[in-house]
Amino acid sequence: MTHIYNFSAGPAVLPKEVLEQAAAEMLDWHGSGMSVMEMSHRGPEFISIYQAAVRDLRALLSIPANYQVLFLQGGGLGENAIVPMNLVARMAQPATIDFVHTGSWSGKSIKEAQRYADVNVAATSEPGHFTSVPPQEYWKLTRDAAYVHICTNETIDGVEYNFVPTIQGDTPLVADMSSHILSREIDVTKYGVIFAGAQKNIGPAGLTLVIVREDLLGHALPICPSAFDWKIVADHDSMYNTPPTYGIYIAGLVFAHLLRQGGVAAMEKRNIAKAALLYAAIDVDDFYENRVAKDCRSRMNVPFFLRDETRNEQFLAGAKARGLLQLKGHKSVGGMRASIYNAMPIEGVQALVDYLNEFAGR
Repeated sequence: MTHIYNFSAGPAVLPKEVLEQAAAEMLDWHGSGMSVMEMSHRGPEFISIYQAAVRDLRALLSIPANYQVLFLQGGGLGENAIVPMNLVARMAQPATIDFVHTGSWSGKSIKEAQRYADVNVAATSEPGHFTSVPPQEYWKLTRDAAYVHICTNETIDGVEYNFVPTIQGDTPLVADMSSHILSREIDVTKYGVIFAGAQKNIGPAGLTLVIVREDLLGHALPICPSAFDWKIVADHDSMYNTPPTYGIYIAGLVFAHLLRQGGVAAMEKRNIAKAALLYAAIDVDDFYENRVAKDCRSRMNVPFFLRDETRNEQFLAGAKARGLLQLKGHKSVGGMRASIYNAMPIEGVQALVDYLNEFAGR
Protein backbone atom coordinates (compact mmCIF):
# COMPACT_ATOMS: atom_id res chain seq x y z
CA MET A 1 0.00 0.00 0.00
CA THR A 2 1.22 3.50 -0.86
CA HIS A 3 2.24 5.50 2.22
CA ILE A 4 -0.22 8.33 2.71
CA TYR A 5 0.81 11.89 3.56
CA ASN A 6 -2.08 14.23 4.30
CA PHE A 7 -1.38 17.90 3.47
CA SER A 8 -4.86 19.12 4.40
CA ALA A 9 -5.14 22.63 5.87
CA GLY A 10 -7.64 21.41 8.45
CA PRO A 11 -8.96 19.21 9.82
CA ALA A 12 -5.37 18.16 9.51
CA VAL A 13 -2.88 15.39 10.14
CA LEU A 14 -2.40 14.26 13.74
CA PRO A 15 0.66 12.51 15.19
CA LYS A 16 0.54 8.79 14.49
CA GLU A 17 1.45 8.02 18.10
CA VAL A 18 -1.53 10.05 19.32
CA LEU A 19 -3.96 8.25 17.03
CA GLU A 20 -2.56 4.90 18.11
CA GLN A 21 -2.96 5.77 21.78
CA ALA A 22 -6.50 7.05 21.24
CA ALA A 23 -7.37 3.83 19.39
CA ALA A 24 -5.94 1.70 22.19
CA GLU A 25 -7.94 3.63 24.78
CA MET A 26 -11.14 3.93 22.76
CA LEU A 27 -13.19 1.31 24.62
CA ASP A 28 -11.57 1.48 28.05
CA TRP A 29 -9.68 4.54 29.28
CA HIS A 30 -7.10 3.52 31.90
CA GLY A 31 -9.19 0.68 33.29
CA SER A 32 -12.24 2.87 33.87
CA GLY A 33 -14.43 0.65 31.70
CA MET A 34 -15.51 3.74 29.76
CA SER A 35 -14.55 5.45 26.55
CA VAL A 36 -13.63 9.11 27.01
CA MET A 37 -16.61 9.91 24.79
CA GLU A 38 -18.90 8.35 27.41
CA MET A 39 -17.49 10.10 30.47
CA SER A 40 -19.21 12.79 32.48
CA HIS A 41 -17.32 16.03 32.10
CA ARG A 42 -17.67 16.47 35.86
CA GLY A 43 -16.42 13.01 36.78
CA PRO A 44 -12.95 12.46 38.28
CA GLU A 45 -11.73 10.61 35.19
CA PHE A 46 -12.36 13.44 32.79
CA ILE A 47 -11.33 16.14 35.27
CA SER A 48 -7.90 14.47 35.41
CA ILE A 49 -7.72 14.53 31.60
CA TYR A 50 -8.66 18.20 31.53
CA GLN A 51 -6.19 19.18 34.24
CA ALA A 52 -3.34 17.37 32.50
CA ALA A 53 -4.15 19.11 29.21
CA VAL A 54 -4.10 22.55 30.84
CA ARG A 55 -0.90 21.77 32.74
CA ASP A 56 0.93 20.55 29.63
CA LEU A 57 -0.22 23.46 27.48
CA ARG A 58 0.99 25.90 30.12
CA ALA A 59 4.36 24.14 30.10
CA LEU A 60 4.60 24.15 26.29
CA LEU A 61 3.93 27.88 25.95
CA SER A 62 5.25 29.06 29.34
CA ILE A 63 1.85 30.62 30.04
CA PRO A 64 2.07 32.95 33.08
CA ALA A 65 -0.18 32.47 36.09
CA ASN A 66 -2.17 35.64 35.31
CA TYR A 67 -3.49 34.13 32.07
CA GLN A 68 -6.47 31.80 31.89
CA VAL A 69 -6.62 28.81 29.54
CA LEU A 70 -10.15 28.22 28.23
CA PHE A 71 -11.53 25.39 26.11
CA LEU A 72 -14.57 26.47 24.09
CA GLN A 73 -16.71 25.41 21.15
CA GLY A 74 -17.60 27.23 17.97
CA GLY A 75 -14.39 27.04 15.99
CA GLY A 76 -12.13 29.87 14.87
CA LEU A 77 -14.89 31.70 13.02
CA GLY A 78 -17.10 31.55 16.10
CA GLU A 79 -14.30 32.94 18.22
CA ASN A 80 -14.08 35.90 15.85
CA ALA A 81 -17.51 36.89 17.19
CA ILE A 82 -16.81 35.85 20.78
CA VAL A 83 -13.68 38.05 21.01
CA PRO A 84 -15.43 41.39 20.37
CA MET A 85 -18.38 40.40 22.54
CA ASN A 86 -15.91 39.95 25.42
CA LEU A 87 -13.68 42.97 24.85
CA VAL A 88 -15.45 45.97 23.33
CA ALA A 89 -17.33 46.82 26.54
CA ARG A 90 -13.99 47.65 28.20
CA MET A 91 -14.13 51.02 26.46
CA ALA A 92 -16.64 53.85 26.28
CA GLN A 93 -19.15 53.24 23.52
CA PRO A 94 -19.03 53.33 20.58
CA ALA A 95 -15.81 51.34 20.74
CA THR A 96 -13.35 50.95 17.86
CA ILE A 97 -11.37 47.83 17.04
CA ASP A 98 -8.16 48.09 15.01
CA PHE A 99 -7.45 45.37 12.44
CA VAL A 100 -4.49 44.56 10.25
CA HIS A 101 -5.87 42.91 7.12
CA THR A 102 -3.43 40.33 5.76
CA GLY A 103 -5.68 37.78 4.07
CA SER A 104 -8.83 35.72 4.10
CA TRP A 105 -9.04 35.04 7.83
CA SER A 106 -8.38 38.56 9.03
CA GLY A 107 -11.00 39.60 6.47
CA LYS A 108 -13.55 37.26 8.05
CA SER A 109 -12.62 38.66 11.47
CA ILE A 110 -13.31 42.21 10.29
CA LYS A 111 -16.79 41.26 9.03
CA GLU A 112 -17.67 39.60 12.33
CA ALA A 113 -16.39 42.48 14.46
CA GLN A 114 -18.43 45.04 12.50
CA ARG A 115 -21.52 43.57 14.13
CA TYR A 116 -20.37 44.76 17.57
CA ALA A 117 -18.18 47.83 17.14
CA ASP A 118 -16.68 50.33 14.75
CA VAL A 119 -13.76 48.87 12.83
CA ASN A 120 -10.62 50.64 11.72
CA VAL A 121 -8.47 48.81 9.18
CA ALA A 122 -5.14 50.15 10.40
CA ALA A 123 -3.22 48.53 7.55
CA THR A 124 -3.91 46.15 4.69
CA SER A 125 -1.90 44.16 2.19
CA GLU A 126 -4.91 43.76 -0.12
CA PRO A 127 -3.44 46.01 -2.86
CA GLY A 128 -0.58 43.51 -3.12
CA HIS A 129 -3.01 40.56 -3.20
CA PHE A 130 -2.16 39.55 0.38
CA THR A 131 1.41 38.52 -0.24
CA SER A 132 3.00 40.28 2.74
CA VAL A 133 2.47 41.75 6.21
CA PRO A 134 2.36 45.57 6.23
CA PRO A 135 5.37 46.93 8.17
CA GLN A 136 4.22 48.33 11.48
CA GLU A 137 5.54 51.82 10.76
CA TYR A 138 2.68 52.19 8.25
CA TRP A 139 -0.10 51.10 10.60
CA LYS A 140 -2.63 53.81 11.49
CA LEU A 141 -3.86 52.72 14.88
CA THR A 142 -6.73 54.29 16.81
CA ARG A 143 -6.02 56.00 20.09
CA ASP A 144 -7.71 54.03 22.89
CA ALA A 145 -8.93 51.24 20.63
CA ALA A 146 -10.70 48.38 22.38
CA TYR A 147 -7.98 46.10 21.02
CA VAL A 148 -5.76 45.44 18.00
CA HIS A 149 -6.52 42.24 16.10
CA ILE A 150 -4.03 40.36 13.92
CA CYS A 151 -4.04 36.94 12.28
CA THR A 152 -0.46 35.82 12.79
CA ASN A 153 -0.65 33.10 10.12
CA GLU A 154 -3.06 33.26 7.21
CA THR A 155 -3.98 29.65 6.43
CA ILE A 156 -5.30 30.34 2.95
CA ASP A 157 -2.86 32.97 1.75
CA GLY A 158 0.28 31.50 3.31
CA VAL A 159 1.40 34.72 5.03
CA GLU A 160 2.99 34.62 8.50
CA TYR A 161 4.12 37.41 10.82
CA ASN A 162 7.86 37.52 11.40
CA PHE A 163 7.56 40.08 14.22
CA VAL A 164 5.42 40.82 17.26
CA PRO A 165 3.72 44.22 16.98
CA THR A 166 4.38 46.81 19.65
CA ILE A 167 1.14 48.38 20.88
CA GLN A 168 1.21 51.57 22.93
CA GLY A 169 -0.73 52.16 26.12
CA ASP A 170 -3.00 49.51 27.60
CA THR A 171 -4.62 48.49 24.30
CA PRO A 172 -4.42 44.68 24.21
CA LEU A 173 -3.08 42.78 21.22
CA VAL A 174 -5.37 39.94 20.11
CA ALA A 175 -3.92 37.21 17.89
CA ASP A 176 -5.66 34.53 15.89
CA MET A 177 -2.98 31.81 15.89
CA SER A 178 -5.20 29.01 14.65
CA SER A 179 -2.87 27.61 12.00
CA HIS A 180 0.53 27.98 13.63
CA ILE A 181 0.07 27.78 17.38
CA LEU A 182 2.62 25.41 18.97
CA SER A 183 4.75 25.51 15.81
CA ARG A 184 7.11 28.23 17.02
CA GLU A 185 8.10 29.82 20.30
CA ILE A 186 6.05 32.84 21.38
CA ASP A 187 6.06 35.25 24.31
CA VAL A 188 2.52 35.02 25.63
CA THR A 189 2.97 38.21 27.67
CA LYS A 190 3.08 40.25 24.44
CA TYR A 191 -0.59 39.43 23.85
CA GLY A 192 -3.79 40.13 25.73
CA VAL A 193 -5.62 37.28 24.01
CA ILE A 194 -4.47 34.36 21.86
CA PHE A 195 -7.07 32.10 20.30
CA ALA A 196 -6.94 29.13 17.96
CA GLY A 197 -9.16 26.53 16.41
CA ALA A 198 -7.82 23.10 17.31
CA GLN A 199 -7.98 21.43 13.92
CA LYS A 200 -4.52 22.43 12.68
CA ASN A 201 -1.85 21.68 15.30
CA ILE A 202 -3.89 20.64 18.34
CA GLY A 203 -6.64 18.13 17.64
CA PRO A 204 -10.00 17.52 15.98
CA ALA A 205 -12.40 20.18 14.75
CA GLY A 206 -14.93 21.48 17.26
CA LEU A 207 -12.55 22.65 19.98
CA THR A 208 -11.32 26.23 20.36
CA LEU A 209 -8.52 27.33 22.65
CA VAL A 210 -8.39 30.77 24.27
CA ILE A 211 -5.50 32.14 26.33
CA VAL A 212 -6.63 35.39 27.96
CA ARG A 213 -5.02 37.75 30.47
CA GLU A 214 -7.11 37.89 33.61
CA ASP A 215 -7.62 41.67 33.64
CA LEU A 216 -9.49 41.32 30.33
CA LEU A 217 -12.15 39.09 31.87
CA GLY A 218 -15.50 40.42 33.05
CA HIS A 219 -16.20 42.89 30.24
CA ALA A 220 -18.66 40.94 28.10
CA LEU A 221 -21.46 42.73 26.30
CA PRO A 222 -24.95 42.03 27.65
CA ILE A 223 -25.78 40.21 24.41
CA CYS A 224 -22.90 37.76 24.86
CA PRO A 225 -24.25 34.24 25.52
CA SER A 226 -23.24 33.10 28.98
CA ALA A 227 -21.54 30.00 27.56
CA PHE A 228 -19.16 32.31 25.67
CA ASP A 229 -18.56 34.85 28.43
CA TRP A 230 -14.87 34.27 29.20
CA LYS A 231 -15.29 35.27 32.85
CA ILE A 232 -18.02 32.70 33.39
CA VAL A 233 -16.10 30.04 31.48
CA ALA A 234 -12.93 30.77 33.49
CA ASP A 235 -14.80 30.71 36.82
CA HIS A 236 -16.10 27.24 35.94
CA ASP A 237 -12.79 25.82 34.59
CA SER A 238 -14.29 25.51 31.08
CA MET A 239 -17.09 23.35 32.52
CA TYR A 240 -19.93 25.89 32.59
CA ASN A 241 -21.59 23.86 29.88
CA THR A 242 -20.53 20.45 28.56
CA PRO A 243 -17.23 21.10 26.79
CA PRO A 244 -16.00 19.16 23.73
CA THR A 245 -14.64 16.41 25.93
CA TYR A 246 -13.13 14.15 23.27
CA GLY A 247 -11.48 17.12 21.57
CA ILE A 248 -9.89 18.12 24.89
CA TYR A 249 -8.72 14.53 25.39
CA ILE A 250 -7.03 14.41 21.97
CA ALA A 251 -5.54 17.86 22.53
CA GLY A 252 -4.10 16.62 25.81
CA LEU A 253 -2.52 13.65 24.05
CA VAL A 254 -1.00 16.02 21.49
CA PHE A 255 0.38 18.32 24.21
CA ALA A 256 1.99 15.37 26.02
CA HIS A 257 3.40 14.12 22.71
CA LEU A 258 4.96 17.50 21.96
CA LEU A 259 6.58 17.63 25.38
CA ARG A 260 8.13 14.21 24.75
CA GLN A 261 9.42 15.50 21.40
CA GLY A 262 11.30 18.34 23.09
CA GLY A 263 8.59 20.98 23.26
CA VAL A 264 7.87 23.95 21.03
CA ALA A 265 11.53 24.86 20.54
CA ALA A 266 12.23 21.44 19.03
CA MET A 267 9.13 21.66 16.84
CA GLU A 268 10.17 25.09 15.57
CA LYS A 269 13.56 23.76 14.54
CA ARG A 270 11.92 20.92 12.60
CA ASN A 271 9.38 23.25 11.03
CA ILE A 272 12.12 25.59 9.79
CA ALA A 273 13.85 22.63 8.14
CA LYS A 274 10.64 21.32 6.54
CA ALA A 275 9.63 24.72 5.17
CA ALA A 276 13.12 25.42 3.80
CA LEU A 277 13.12 22.06 2.00
CA LEU A 278 9.76 22.68 0.35
CA TYR A 279 10.31 26.32 -0.61
CA ALA A 280 13.68 25.43 -2.14
CA ALA A 281 11.96 22.96 -4.47
CA ILE A 282 9.35 25.55 -5.45
CA ASP A 283 11.93 28.28 -6.04
CA VAL A 284 14.58 26.32 -7.93
CA ASP A 285 13.25 27.35 -11.35
CA ASP A 286 10.13 28.88 -12.91
CA PHE A 287 8.04 25.72 -13.15
CA TYR A 288 6.32 26.51 -9.83
CA GLU A 289 5.63 29.84 -8.18
CA ASN A 290 5.06 31.02 -4.61
CA ARG A 291 3.84 34.62 -4.60
CA VAL A 292 4.37 35.50 -0.92
CA ALA A 293 7.22 37.84 0.01
CA LYS A 294 10.06 35.66 1.25
CA ASP A 295 10.25 37.32 4.66
CA CYS A 296 6.52 36.66 5.23
CA ARG A 297 6.24 33.07 4.04
CA SER A 298 4.34 30.71 6.29
CA ARG A 299 6.13 27.68 7.68
CA MET A 300 2.79 25.90 8.05
CA ASN A 301 0.77 26.65 4.91
CA VAL A 302 2.65 26.76 1.61
CA PRO A 303 0.57 27.88 -1.39
CA PHE A 304 2.10 27.48 -4.84
CA PHE A 305 1.05 27.61 -8.46
CA LEU A 306 2.05 25.81 -11.62
CA ARG A 307 3.11 28.39 -14.19
CA ASP A 308 1.08 26.32 -16.68
CA GLU A 309 -2.18 25.94 -14.78
CA THR A 310 -3.71 23.79 -17.51
CA ARG A 311 -1.73 20.97 -15.89
CA ASN A 312 -3.31 21.38 -12.44
CA GLU A 313 -5.56 18.32 -12.65
CA GLN A 314 -2.73 16.20 -14.01
CA PHE A 315 -0.54 17.33 -11.11
CA LEU A 316 -3.19 16.50 -8.50
CA ALA A 317 -3.93 13.09 -10.03
CA GLY A 318 -0.25 12.20 -10.01
CA ALA A 319 0.10 13.36 -6.42
CA LYS A 320 -2.86 11.26 -5.31
CA ALA A 321 -1.42 8.19 -7.03
CA ARG A 322 1.70 8.66 -4.91
CA GLY A 323 -0.24 9.05 -1.66
CA LEU A 324 0.19 12.83 -1.48
CA LEU A 325 -3.29 14.03 -0.54
CA GLN A 326 -5.21 17.29 -0.09
CA LEU A 327 -2.89 19.49 -2.17
CA LYS A 328 -5.55 21.48 -4.00
CA GLY A 329 -5.50 25.15 -3.05
CA HIS A 330 -8.41 26.91 -1.40
CA LYS A 331 -11.22 27.67 -3.84
CA SER A 332 -10.85 31.42 -3.23
CA VAL A 333 -7.26 31.55 -4.47
CA GLY A 334 -6.76 28.43 -6.59
CA GLY A 335 -3.47 26.73 -7.26
CA MET A 336 -2.00 24.30 -4.76
CA ARG A 337 -1.38 24.37 -1.02
CA ALA A 338 0.69 22.08 1.17
CA SER A 339 0.03 22.37 4.89
CA ILE A 340 3.00 21.01 6.80
CA TYR A 341 1.91 21.21 10.42
CA ASN A 342 3.82 19.81 13.38
CA ALA A 343 2.54 16.29 12.75
CA MET A 344 3.78 16.19 9.15
CA PRO A 345 7.10 14.33 9.23
CA ILE A 346 10.00 15.55 7.15
CA GLU A 347 9.70 12.31 5.19
CA GLY A 348 6.32 13.53 3.95
CA VAL A 349 7.81 16.84 2.84
CA GLN A 350 10.65 15.00 1.10
CA ALA A 351 8.12 12.79 -0.70
CA LEU A 352 6.34 15.91 -1.93
CA VAL A 353 9.62 17.50 -3.01
CA ASP A 354 10.53 14.34 -4.93
CA TYR A 355 7.19 14.52 -6.74
CA LEU A 356 7.57 18.23 -7.49
CA ASN A 357 10.93 17.49 -9.10
CA GLU A 358 9.58 14.50 -10.99
CA PHE A 359 6.56 16.37 -12.34
CA ALA A 360 8.76 19.26 -13.41
CA GLY A 361 11.04 16.83 -15.24
CA ARG A 362 14.09 17.85 -13.25
